[in-house]
Amino acid sequence: MQPSIIIADDHPLMLRGLHDFLKSKGYNILGSAKDGKEAYNLIVKHKPEIAILDIRMPYLTGLEVAEECLKNEIPTKIILITFDKGEELYDKAKELNIFGYILKEFAIEEIELCIANVINNKPHFSEEIALYLNSTSNTHKPQTLNNLTKTELKVLALIAQNQTAIEIGNALCVSSRTIEKHKSNIIKKLNLESKHNSLSLYAKENEQFLN
Repeated sequence: MQPSIIIADDHPLMLRGLHDFLKSKGYNILGSAKDGKEAYNLIVKHKPEIAILDIRMPYLTGLEVAEECLKNEIPTKIILITFDKGEELYDKAKELNIFGYILKEFAIEEIELCIANVINNKPHFSEEIALYLNSTSNTHKPQTLNNLTKTELKVLALIAQNQTAIEIGNALCVSSRTIEKHKSNIIKKLNLESKHNSLSLYAKENEQFLN
């Protein structure tokens, strides 16, 4: 027997699409809501096995609905669907015993597997979110940046913003020739190849460490 489900999303197309898709697969949809307050009221009323909630909704967010369910000991298992890959939301979801956390762009592809796992008390978190968080948390500041002076770091930050030597010179109140000299020193200190765009590529890749 298929599990009973409540769906909530403030985007009508997403709500309709998910509702119709799950209905066509034979799931028992007890109701759908356009905001968090309505979703919570439906959960209280019907006590579905699963609630599939958008994170960002009016009145109550998906996380706030999950928090209320936890506080009031409602056993409904929550699956969140979102465009957010942020670590903070992900951690908060885990804190609130969220059973499923999937990205909207993969919702239709992943939802059945997610529901199957959740019914078997196995949490399901989108692989894409885990990969994204791993890639961001594994991004470390290159040690060679410590070799640069404050002025060289400023030059590199402006290069990352696609500014020319003349524009950078104007910003730092020096000549463009001085900026070219800085660029040459930076390339040496960072052990970069002397290709015309190697410095620009490096600056863009490491822009987060230049401010």
